[in-house]
Amino acid sequence: MRLLCSSARRVLRGTLLVPALLASGLSSVPAHADESQDARTRDEINKYREMLQEGNPGELSEARGEALWKTPAGPKHATLERCDLGLGPGKLEGAYAKLPRYFADTQQVQDLESRLVTCMVDLQGFTREQAVSGWHKQDSRMEGLVAYAAGKSRGVKIQASLTHPDEQELRAIGEALFFRRSGPLDFSCATCHSQRDKRIRLQEVGDLLVAEDARAILTQWPAYRVSQGEVWSMERRLIDCMRQMRWPEPQYLSEAIIALEAFLQKQAEGGVMQAPGIKR
Repeated sequence: MRLLCSSARRVLRGTLLVPALLASGLSSVPAHADESQDARTRDEINKYREMLQEGNPGELSEARGEALWKTPAGPKHATLERCDLGLGPGKLEGAYAKLPRYFADTQQVQDLESRLVTCMVDLQGFTREQAVSGWHKQDSRMEGLVAYAAGKSRGVKIQASLTHPDEQELRAIGEALFFRRSGPLDFSCATCHSQRDKRIRLQEVGDLLVAEDARAILTQWPAYRVSQGEVWSMERRLIDCMRQMRWPEPQYLSEAIIALEAFLQKQAEGGVMQAPGIKR
């Protein structure tokens, strides 16, 4: 209870700081502002993020995910402690940093969420529909499990898996999707994420074609989003990006999303995982 109150206080303190930042003019930098002003703006934003990181509420989701992992559930009344995320049954440390990857039992390249669904179906007896039910809702089973599994790779370097032909093919598809312009706005992922030192409002978008930027972004996901009050996975972030681009919204766990993850994982290779992170 003390942890919850402490985290809540820190989030509230950060929430109250947002209007102050907006009032000070940090939300919009005039076109004629010089580089030093822009640098000061970035410094203030980074200070705000560091303050929130001290009491990241994502840690609560991580703790809840551990309980879900170890508690028997489903028709088979089983835990997920024998779930294989690629390093062997029950081995979590460093597994997330190597996903997506090919799994021989499903003959598919899977990311963390699609693999968790496989484990919930095979080990616990849930149907696929039951396993994914409410995946996008706050405090969902999937939110907690993703935060917990990702946290077990904290401090581990991202290592993209490209040894299997299916992994290589999916990464190539992800790269093509990254540059594909589509929808009524004629946007692609590269429209926002192929330029350095750019922001949308207070959010730095980052150049995902540059290793330094890709690592800074990918190592933070899944992340607690202050604006949403919940943990979002990388898959959910990508789906929402497509929605904002006015693309047809892809299905949860779709191959297109996993392909993009495979491409981005390769771009960020070598980055040290810090998830769950914290975002606006």
